[in-house]
Amino acid sequence: MQTNYYWSDDWSEEFYIKLAKAGFISTTYDTKDGLVLLPELQFSYAILDFKNLHISKKVKKLLNKNDCQLTFNSKLHEVLEKISIQHKDNWLKGKYVELLKNLHKNKMDDFKLISVELNLKTTNELIAGEVGYIIGKTYTSLSGFSSKDKRFNNYGTLQLVLLAKYLKKNNFSFWNLGHPHMQYKKQLGAEIINRNLFLNLWQNEISKHSTKELIEQYN
Repeated sequence: MQTNYYWSDDWSEEFYIKLAKAGFISTTYDTKDGLVLLPELQFSYAILDFKNLHISKKVKKLLNKNDCQLTFNSKLHEVLEKISIQHKDNWLKGKYVELLKNLHKNKMDDFKLISVELNLKTTNELIAGEVGYIIGKTYTSLSGFSSKDKRFNNYGTLQLVLLAKYLKKNNFSFWNLGHPHMQYKKQLGAEIINRNLFLNLWQNEISKHSTKELIEQYN
């Protein structure tokens, strides 16, 4: 209980999925011998219970504007590329990117890697998106991006709100937003819970549900 970070040179899909099911969120770390997988069992987590979803006035205006649509798994490669471009110190690279692409291709009954895309209806331009995974009736975010064009101010938050609404509509139990340190997660309505509470909640939820019926929506 005193340790949060671990490392491994095992890049297999099976190992990654076992880590995810145990509650780890994995990133990467550069060493002198190359890139390693960096699974973390966090000390605290940002968890969104959908009844706590907060929608700002600015995002409500964008919802009423209705000029975007949310899609799934149609632009994974573009989402990954835009994440890499936007984040200077990006951990989502190399073997990790290839692992996510392989996980995305494979159809498994209990785990699904997905991409989420916010597109302009008129041009189909990708203006915000993220990658994450479904286990049971939980969704976990890994990383995302949003356009820095001033025309699209608050569209990154719009993508989060639309995704939260979608997850709620499809009876997901909660959204695991990972690290609690970013202010936007609290502004969205996420609650910060410690590791013990998270693991009890997590293990209870993923043991209750089969992911198969949810996964079929995304294939």
